Parts: sequence; C-alpha cells; structure tokens
Amino acid sequence: MRLRGKLYPAGRGRQLGAVLLLALCCALCVGRSFAQTAATAQTDRIAALEKTAGENAKAIAAAQSAGDNAWMLTSAALVLMMSGPGLALFYSGLVRRKNVLGTMMQTFAMMAVITVLWALVSYSLAFGTGNAFIGGLHNVFLRGVGLAPNPAYAATIPAQTFMVYQLMFAIITPALITGAFAERMKFSAMLVFMILWAIVVYSPMAHMVWGVGGLLNATASGGWAGKFPCLDFAGGTVVHVTSGVSALVMALYLGKRLGYPRKPMPPHSVVLSFIGACLLWVGWFGFNAGSALGASGLATSAFVATHFGAAAAAIGWCAAEWMRNGKPSALGGISGAVAGLVAITPASGFVTPMSALWIGLFAGVFCFFMVVKVKNWFGYDDSLDAFGVHGAGGTLGAILTGLFANSIINPIFGAGKATGFFEGNHFQVVNQLVGVVIAWTLSIVGTLVIMFLVDKTIGLRVSEEDEHEGLDLTQHGEEGYEFDPN
Repeated sequence: MRLRGKLYPAGRGRQLGAVLLLALCCALCVGRSFAQTAATAQTDRIAALEKTAGENAKAIAAAQSAGDNAWMLTSAALVLMMSGPGLALFYSGLVRRKNVLGTMMQTFAMMAVITVLWALVSYSLAFGTGNAFIGGLHNVFLRGVGLAPNPAYAATIPAQTFMVYQLMFAIITPALITGAFAERMKFSAMLVFMILWAIVVYSPMAHMVWGVGGLLNATASGGWAGKFPCLDFAGGTVVHVTSGVSALVMALYLGKRLGYPRKPMPPHSVVLSFIGACLLWVGWFGFNAGSALGASGLATSAFVATHFGAAAAAIGWCAAEWMRNGKPSALGGISGAVAGLVAITPASGFVTPMSALWIGLFAGVFCFFMVVKVKNWFGYDDSLDAFGVHGAGGTLGAILTGLFANSIINPIFGAGKATGFFEGNHFQVVNQLVGVVIAWTLSIVGTLVIMFLVDKTIGLRVSEEDEHEGLDLTQHGEEGYEFDPN
C-alpha cells in the first residue's frame, strides 16, 4: 500500500481502519449522550418554569393579600381616629365649657361599649348568615371569625380584619347622634339607649345594605335578597341617614335646652372644632377609600372622590354664608366640609371626580339651608346640627348617588348601562329612594320605641339643676375648664 509515495504493509492499513471505525463509534456515542443530556435539561427547564409559575402565582397572591391587609388595618385606624379625637374635638368645641368633658366622654364611651357589644352579638347580627333583614347568631362571640379570609365579603384579607374595620363604623355611627342631645341627657340613659340602638337600628340596616342576602344589597339575589339594590359604598344610609334621623327624633323627644333659643349658646372653642374637623377629613379617607376592601384602583377612585366632594362642599357652604351674612366663617367652612364628606360617602366608589365636585357643591348649599333656615322654621333644638349635616346630607348623597353612579368606575352598578352623566340611572334613583325610606322608617320607629322604654325606666334627661351646673360636674364629677355658670 502506498501513501504519499511511501509503501506501507497491508496490516498497517487494517489497523488504521479499525482506529477510524472506533473513533466514529465513540463520536456517535458521545453525540447520543449529549442529545440525551440536552433533552433531559430541556425537560428539567420546563418543569422548573412550571414550578416557578406556580410559586410566582402564590407569591403574587401573598403579596396582594399583605398589601390589602396593610391598607385595611390602616383604614380601620383612620376611621377610629374619626371618633376619637376627630368627632370628640369637633363636638366638644361646639358646646359650652361646662359640658366639654361630658360631650367628649359620650364619644369615648362608644369606643369602649360598642366594641364589646360588637364582639358579643352585633357583628353576627350585621354580617352573619340570616335573612334579608337581619343576620343570624352564627358568629356570636366572634365564633368562626378567624384569620382566614371570608370570600363572601373580602377574599384577600383575614375575616378578623374585615370584622374590626366594620367595627369602626359601628362605633362612630351612634357617636354622631350625641350631637343632637348634647348638654342635656343623662350619661347612664345615653349608654342604655346606644346599646339598644346599635342592636335594633344599626345592625339590621347594615345587614340589609352590606350583609350577604340583605334586602338592599346590590350584589344579592334570590328570595327577598337584593330586591332593591341600593348603592351605598361606605355608609350614606347605614351610617349617616340612620344617625341623623335618629338625632332629629331625639332632639324633638327631649325638648330644647334651658334658655334655647332666647339665650345665646355660642361654641366655647371653634379652634377645637376646627382641629376635629380636619382630623375627620383625613380619617374619612379610611372611611371611604377603605370601603374598597383592598389596595386597588377602586380605593384610589373613592379617595379622590372623597377629597373633591369635601372641598366643593366647603366652598358651597362658605359661598352661601358669604352671600347671606356678608362674610364666611371658620365654623361654616368646616361644617361645609363635613357636609360634603357625608354626602359623598355613599357615592365615593361609584362616581367620577367631576361628579364628586357636583355632589359636594350641592351638599354644602343644601346643608347650610337646612341648618340656617329649616331648623329655625321648625324650632327644634338639634344642639350640634347632627340632623342638618348627617341626616340631610346623607339623604341627599344617597339620592345623588343614583343620579351620578357610573359603571366605568364600579361595574357593580349596571355594567355597560351608565357610562355618563345621568345616563340610564332613573331606575337606580328609585332603588336609592327605597333605601332612604327604609332607613328613615327604621330610624324613626326604632328610636321612638327605645327612647320611650329608657325614659319610663331610668329617665332620659338630667334635672334642670344639673343642666344648669353642667354635665362635666353632675355626670362625671370633674371639670374640663374653670366652672362657667353659663
């Protein structure tokens, strides 16, 4: 055999061929091994991606739950701040010096008493499984209300978070009523009345509007449930109409303060009321935006609507006062802001920012008219204008919610039907009116019955001597200020 001019023996050729054949076999084996390794790696990568996708989904859900829970706990704290110090300062600044601590103590007492009542039975009556009018007793003593979410109300936060958030609403609602009978009601009678009122009036109304299967629940269906879907995002009917109307009934039942209206009874410190009103404005973001029950775009929409409504109402009230009296007052400005916050409460999760401005403007002018004109026409002594602001403002806000509700903001409201100003909303206005009528009726009847029972047992009103001396001394044995006989 010749190779490049050289002669090799035949044995050498066969050896070279064997070497080449062996090299080829090795190459094939190595190639197959690499192919198997690559296929295994690809399978492992797919499995890893699938596992990662599942883990990512759990991580995302956990992050959403954590974020929602943090926002809801913050909102609960903001709503509690509305009661004390917000409402306590706002109301106490409007009374005479001899009744400052007594007025503050009424709000503070609600923070303690309603909390215990809520844990024992009220939460179950408001949000437990029941019928279209009232919840059952399944959750008494908070049985079954744990750290796992309750999808029927809020799927991303613990049931206890939802429970404690709703508790803050239950605290401030009866506290609002105290403005109507300020300076003339026994502390003991107030406590008994509020406990019964929370059970007889607040719990049924909360269940009908927000509870699963409630008569006015906008998401309920079947039987009597959801027959009149009333849009109430954060408590226009549940909180403000019930408290405001009950306040009017109590003012009429108790009668006027000694010397009213002949004797001037100006606020002892508008500064305290001013601070309280500002705290109410800030806390109201938890009240309304928190009602989205999560850190979502809906919470942002409610937050914006709340702020715009309050600002427009403050301007509306001040403008009306300016035209009537020749100058705007600080008390008028803060009263207007609170009126706007009240009116925008039921609408906050259903309306655009521009609609919120209109609602606030209407509320500021309307509540000014109710406080300045209507109150004088009828001559009732609503000491701190609980009805003129909360009852009137809540009623107006509930009706205007039906007019301005927009499904682009919240699809719960007639998806695709209401996409603009007043468009397709006439049927919803009827539902809103039904909700208002039910709230008024329940508040009037429930309040009258409870007041009659309390009055006939322990008595409602302090004696003339005690009223003249002041609630601070006669009801609590202490003075917030140096004694003022006026």
